[in-house]
Amino acid sequence: MSALGVSQVACAQPAPYGGYQQDSSINSFNAAAQAASRGDVNALYGYEQQMSGGLFAMYPTYWRMNLDLNTQSAAAVSQFVRQYPKSVMTEKLVADFAETKAASGDYASVRQVANLVTNPDRSESCAIALGFNHGGDTMRALAQKTDVWLNTTKQPALCDQLATEMNNNPLISNQDRTARLKRMLRKGNTGDIMALSSRLGTPIAYSALSEIQLNPNAFISRFGNQPASQANQYLYLYAIGRIADKSYREAGQQVEYDIKQDNQRARPLLNEDTRRYAYRILGIKRMGFNTDDGFDIEAVNWFRNSLDNDFNQEEAEEYAKAAIRFSRWDDVVEAISRMDDEIQRSKQWQYWLARAYEQSNDSSKRNTAKKMYQYLANSNEYYGLMAKDKIGQRFDASRLGTNLPNVSNADRARVMQNPHFSRAFALYNADANRNDANREWNWAVKQARDNRDDNLIIAAARQAHDMGWLDRAVYAADNTDKATVLSLSHPMPHQSEVVRYSQTAGIDPAWAYGIMRQESRFVTSARSNVGASGLMQIMPDTAKYIARNLGESYSATRANSGDTNIRYGTWYMSDILAKLNYQPVLATAGYNAGPNKAKRWQPTYGSLAADQYVESIAYGETRNYVKHVMENATIYSSLLGRPQSISQRMGTIPAAF
Repeated sequence: MSALGVSQVACAQPAPYGGYQQDSSINSFNAAAQAASRGDVNALYGYEQQMSGGLFAMYPTYWRMNLDLNTQSAAAVSQFVRQYPKSVMTEKLVADFAETKAASGDYASVRQVANLVTNPDRSESCAIALGFNHGGDTMRALAQKTDVWLNTTKQPALCDQLATEMNNNPLISNQDRTARLKRMLRKGNTGDIMALSSRLGTPIAYSALSEIQLNPNAFISRFGNQPASQANQYLYLYAIGRIADKSYREAGQQVEYDIKQDNQRARPLLNEDTRRYAYRILGIKRMGFNTDDGFDIEAVNWFRNSLDNDFNQEEAEEYAKAAIRFSRWDDVVEAISRMDDEIQRSKQWQYWLARAYEQSNDSSKRNTAKKMYQYLANSNEYYGLMAKDKIGQRFDASRLGTNLPNVSNADRARVMQNPHFSRAFALYNADANRNDANREWNWAVKQARDNRDDNLIIAAARQAHDMGWLDRAVYAADNTDKATVLSLSHPMPHQSEVVRYSQTAGIDPAWAYGIMRQESRFVTSARSNVGASGLMQIMPDTAKYIARNLGESYSATRANSGDTNIRYGTWYMSDILAKLNYQPVLATAGYNAGPNKAKRWQPTYGSLAADQYVESIAYGETRNYVKHVMENATIYSSLLGRPQSISQRMGTIPAAF
């Protein structure tokens, strides 16, 4: 039935000049979507016939097949792909199918569709690798090794499974296994520890791990009387990891004591590799407590004591952030050198490498830093703006053009002749689920970008902007390879209200726009999964607090409306700013994570360069949020005719006390 259902749907063909504007299948889209939401298969079959040949013909078929994806065959999915090539729903169906089949252990079906997946996310990539792993294609199974093998942060379940199964891949070396084993000893992943140690010829029994888990200190107490075996080296790291789970301070004291005692032995029990990784455990664990306990240079020292050539990405980045926080520039260089080459070349770490070289007594390194800044300054993103300030350049919006781009009639026509953009616009105009419209839009931008067709992207973005679909115009403009169109990437809706309410609240309207762009991308109806609403994404309890302080009665409807939401948001920004030393970086972090968190991240004594504060923010979401808002605000200040460099805007972070 699945294959029959697909074959009944004909491909949508482009209409003559004018594109898909007269397509009628959109008229049935919302009704078909409702049928899918209630699981009405018979109705979906009807809509497949009704929408056949139209621009949205694939949707009812997709919804029907997706209702029970695990029962579908690879042949039916492949036929769907052939029927609707290069569409986003084809990509979604085949990728979801691969993921579903991998989760159920049907790896043969995964392999049958693997080559049809063109844009997998991490979980789907791991699903495909699992399919090859179970099909004997060990080389293709290793495609995800860099991402999963030494990963100790949260990742999709299929990626955890893939990493575990890679232990038996013949292309995995014992050096690889040892590197992963140390991370699993830190994390306490019992199954992986047993499997890896067994393959390494030093099997560790579950009973030994269980005993240490219950009482790690007891193992440490008798460790000095144990033989200096490799198994005991591993068990020592496991015990330190369990002590660190309870208290990194206790674990730190234990490691220092054990090494001191060991140095007095004629034949040390702890080898150099074990000592180094024990310190690594301490460094990683300490960085997880920066919000609760404050920052401490001991983290840098522990990482320094752990130096070797075996760092995973998390370890290298945590080392770098700790070193940045305390201006330990030699350690910053060391940490970056232990990252993968591609990551070292990213704007983020090139900027920090330049910052470190800039502090050097070596004139050649200082000259290298200048060249690195000059290269980075070609970008108008956060690190590019920071680099501009380092070499005396200034961001000037007028040089990039602030007027809306002129779009040729030919490019306007091409937008509506493009099936992906046409679907996105039709869904938007039909008031369909915004997720569906956004998915079609993002896919259209990706296809155009892959084809290096910036003119098509800009033409579509201009059309979206003109109809008020600002978040997708921003998305498109941000994803062009060459063009910089600030009128599209940084629009200024509600300008009179933003400026007026910002001035009333005593804050910079450029900062208000910076927050708004990051919070909602100017979607008035935006609502986050935690309940924040409106252009400024205000939480209900925060809105009640604002209303109370303004002497108003609280109304959820009014608080979420554009005008009131802007007024409330700018007042709240002013309120946080006053509570946080009138420091905009602190206030921006406070807007995202709460004022108390921003305070806890301040230095205890002395001041700190704002870029160092930002890079060491303990929450990844807030860290990236602050960077984007400062970038946005710098650009908006130039657009509003009150230019202020990003370094001036960010200033210096004062001590908390």
